[in-house]
Amino acid sequence: MKTSVAVEERPKRVHKPKVVDVKSVDFAYAQTKREHLILQNINLSLYEHELVCVLGPSGCGKSSLLNILAGFQHPTTGTVMIHGDEQTKPNPDVGVVFQHPNLFPWLTIEKNIEFGLKMQKVTKEERKQLVANYLQLVDLTSASKKLPHQLSGGMKQRAAIARTLATDPKVILMDEPFSALDALTREAMQQHLLTIWNQTKKCIFFITHDVEEALKLATRIIVMHPKPGRVVLDTQNPLQSGRYEEGTFQYHEKFMELRQFFISKIREQA
Repeated sequence: MKTSVAVEERPKRVHKPKVVDVKSVDFAYAQTKREHLILQNINLSLYEHELVCVLGPSGCGKSSLLNILAGFQHPTTGTVMIHGDEQTKPNPDVGVVFQHPNLFPWLTIEKNIEFGLKMQKVTKEERKQLVANYLQLVDLTSASKKLPHQLSGGMKQRAAIARTLATDPKVILMDEPFSALDALTREAMQQHLLTIWNQTKKCIFFITHDVEEALKLATRIIVMHPKPGRVVLDTQNPLQSGRYEEGTFQYHEKFMELRQFFISKIREQA
């Protein structure tokens, strides 16, 4: 599909510290006597204060790629480097936020946020200060003593984000974190995430099926195709060269044109 909006098919050179470097990654499952190739020749770099959204149809390997970045799975070939160190297992430099919050139901919200800090043996006084800071950042100070079942879906996901941020990871991986929320809550969470991202300057790798969500959030958009999973487009988000007034973003004249462009790109048969 042709579009009058400039879409660069290669990412621009970024003059920021590199956080993640994926080089020639293949990933295959053993299937009877043959291997089933899930990912093929993935090459990808992520930088500080980038919010990279990944789009693609089901089965294109988005979640497999996230699991490799997290250290939950190992590439069949190739390497993943996090801040210059090879990623071979889960570690505190990589935080993960899943579709469901996965909070400990028996712990209060503040205790959930504190949990990772205790595992890192942070002092009690430091933990108290950090928990207070992150509760404020996600606007949950008034809910600090509540249990997860007493919170709405959006509040629980904000608590999960705060728990991830508290351990100060180098990169945050988010696997469709808002897909289970209703439309109004999802929109509010998108704005919360942009606020948090701008304040923390974190590198975020965000998987979504929603093209509009990617256009609202991303500084950079990656499109993957399946069979096997591979990157077919890696581009700066043209709408993010300058921020638009909150609440009017989706009415910008370029928004619908870019939405159709990315939908067509996802549907292309390569």
